[in-house]
Amino acid sequence: MNTQVVSRERSIFLSKLNFPSNSSDHRSQEDGNNSDVEGKVKNRLLSMWNNVKYGMKLKTNFSKESPVWLLGRCYRRIESPSSDSTELGTDVAAFQSQSEIVNNDDEGFEGFKKDFISRLWLTYRREFPILNGSNYSSDCGWGCMLRSGQMLIAQALVCHILGRDWRWHPDQQPKTRESFVEVVNHRKIIKWFGDKPSRNSPFSIHTLVTLGEASGKKAGDWYGPDVDYFSQAFKLASQDNYEFDSLTVCVAQDCAVYIKDVLEECTDKNGKWKSLILLIPVRLGADKFNSIYAPCLTTLFSLKQCIGIIGGRPKHSLYFVGYQEDKLIHLDPHYCQEVVDVWALDFPLTSFHCRSPRKIHLSKMDPSCCIGFYCATKEDFFNLIETVQPLVIPPARSDSPGSEYPMFIFCDGYSRDAQLSPKKMPPSELEYSMDSSTDGDDMGTEAFEIL
Repeated sequence: MNTQVVSRERSIFLSKLNFPSNSSDHRSQEDGNNSDVEGKVKNRLLSMWNNVKYGMKLKTNFSKESPVWLLGRCYRRIESPSSDSTELGTDVAAFQSQSEIVNNDDEGFEGFKKDFISRLWLTYRREFPILNGSNYSSDCGWGCMLRSGQMLIAQALVCHILGRDWRWHPDQQPKTRESFVEVVNHRKIIKWFGDKPSRNSPFSIHTLVTLGEASGKKAGDWYGPDVDYFSQAFKLASQDNYEFDSLTVCVAQDCAVYIKDVLEECTDKNGKWKSLILLIPVRLGADKFNSIYAPCLTTLFSLKQCIGIIGGRPKHSLYFVGYQEDKLIHLDPHYCQEVVDVWALDFPLTSFHCRSPRKIHLSKMDPSCCIGFYCATKEDFFNLIETVQPLVIPPARSDSPGSEYPMFIFCDGYSRDAQLSPKKMPPSELEYSMDSSTDGDDMGTEAFEIL
């Protein structure tokens, strides 16, 4: 989102808040308590203002005729003689019972709903422990990029630990050992993203903000599309969690993936393959998304290795998980919720799953984004190389410069041995320039409806 606009509106909003002053007899005893209360009230009111701005629904339409792609899975509407439409509610409805939208249908649009709801939804939170070196107990208004990155990494961990076929059944009690283990692992993954400064929550907002300090960022700053934070967080996580011994993160540089770099990183000291999370930052246009890349981008969601895309609008980050026709389906981190103590016994799960799919037209997407892939095996990685290379080259167009440039490339060898920049890199006119004046108020956020 536009931080200048938000900061100005937030300042005006907070300046209208009046808090009672203390009597001189009790001020020294109550200053600390009143400061805490005042901070909590401000956080709550600010999150309410944010949710009014970004959380209210219009309507999102899903065509019955066109397939919906969600992270490598295709869903098509199956006609029902008893119903001609299906509706999911707003983000607020995520707190309500979801049993009415989960049934035994594993195909068609019902399958899409169950699949979407099972993705982890990580949003702004308020009233968590104060971030180190600041007065912030909420990331509302500035942490959307970190939250989008959290969701992409969470999806990779779900695939790695639970499997892509895993589905969340909120109203079912585990009846077998396997289902009980799934429940335990589901909660374990969420705990790794808990909003507290703990080595047991290696991907918390607190950890990511601390890692951002090395690049001059601090709590309250807007974080750009830099996924190196998550690569560093993985290294820290592996020191305390055995689950990460068989998993590694590789971040491509300059839109090039060097194959030998990946193979070296993914091979442990015993010669065994470690599953790969591959993150590829790209820029698909100058000030605006270049439409020649539209078919390339959407096709990526049909790959089984795809774990989504961190993107959005200028300074308004979103986590893209699929598409239908010319619109991208996403999870929105901008809904501000109260913090959940994920270390409490049987902590509630509903706020970590969203039942409100949202869509944005491709033309409104910011050109700067990060594409994520998960390869469980070496075969998956080589299959990705073979499959994706022809898909990332846009169709030739005489009216569009740069149409012969792929979104990214795979290179033989090591990056350290590269003498020249990779061939067919985007031309100079596609260099990065963030349009910080763009506002995201016209974001399409809607209730779930079948046309």
